[in-house]
Amino acid sequence: MSRITENTAFQCEHCGAGVAAVTNGSFRNHCPFCLYSKHLDNEPGDRLSTCRGIMRPIQIDYSGKKGYQIIHECNKCGKKQRNKAAVNTIQEDDILRFMKALNQY
Repeated sequence: MSRITENTAFQCEHCGAGVAAVTNGSFRNHCPFCLYSKHLDNEPGDRLSTCRGIMRPIQIDYSGKKGYQIIHECNKCGKKQRNKAAVNTIQEDDILRFMKALNQY
């Protein structure tokens, strides 16, 4: 599967929101509203995971190289993964609301 076909709109399996493909040249793998994701990768972008569990956002981290990252944990198998927050695009990630809920901001 090419990265171009991965950058498509989808419906969030957690909150049901319609999620648009990003427009900033990157790729989206999580909902910009509830920040939930789906466990699709063993390694970033490979789409080889057979788990397919829902991944809940558990923390926000900041890296000088990659910017804000959402840390997800799979509700099914427990795997943790980092994902870059979507910024400068249609439907930017609502990380401020999430940070306030975690008392990180």
